[in-house]
Amino acid sequence: MEKEKTKNVENTVSISRRYFLEIVGGGAIGVVSVGSVVLTAQYLSPNVLHEPPLKFSAGLVQDFPPDSVTLIPDQKSYVVRAKEGYFYAMSGICSHLGCITGWKSEEGLIACPCHGSKFDTQGNVVEGPATRPLDRYSISLEDKGRLIVDKGNLVGQDHILKV
Repeated sequence: MEKEKTKNVENTVSISRRYFLEIVGGGAIGVVSVGSVVLTAQYLSPNVLHEPPLKFSAGLVQDFPPDSVTLIPDQKSYVVRAKEGYFYAMSGICSHLGCITGWKSEEGLIACPCHGSKFDTQGNVVEGPATRPLDRYSISLEDKGRLIVDKGNLVGQDHILKV
């Protein structure tokens, strides 16, 4: 047994304090270098925003009852069907500072939660601080009865879709 213990002791390698500190220091420099390269690569690579397409299908005509205001949340847009049956589409983004608005059915108004602006169902400002109406979008009807909203095509308040 004594010989085995002695043999094991003879095979061990002793590391000097200096060598140990060189290894630890080199490892730390390596970690910092790799981190710097990764951060530089992230900085130089383009930031791609995956935004929804400007043109989208809002749904079928029958999905919107007369005299309704419907928010399409992922598109931040409203589709309005008037009592008379015609349609129009407008932005769900407040014209003041760009907050997402919400439909308040009990008040019959579109309200901005950030600064209190209020808009009627036509998108006109009822209460400030917003000074201009909500943007209106082009809306059309596909052959199969689907409503298509084009957020890339801003239109005037007189643009409606008669169905």
